[in-house]
Amino acid sequence: MSEKKNRGRNVTLYLSKDLIHKAKIMAVKEDKSLCAFMKEALEEKMKKDSDYNNAKKRQLKLLERGFDLGTQGKISLSRDKLHERK
Repeated sequence: MSEKKNRGRNVTLYLSKDLIHKAKIMAVKEDKSLCAFMKEALEEKMKKDSDYNNAKKRQLKLLERGFDLGTQGKISLSRDKLHERK
């Protein structure tokens, strides 16, 4: 990766005083700067989103492939028979 792509950029955010105060407290508890704390929080959020999307793709592939229910693709009972009350 080139040196330019690896460097960070400054970003200006508008955050409520309460949110900043809580974030500062949490950063101190974790012995981190506010910047490092916020960077880590954003990275975790991105990873969770990425993990979720990967899991979703895996599950959709499973659904597309289908499951072997032992019927060899043939339905042996009629709808009425399946829903018949005893």
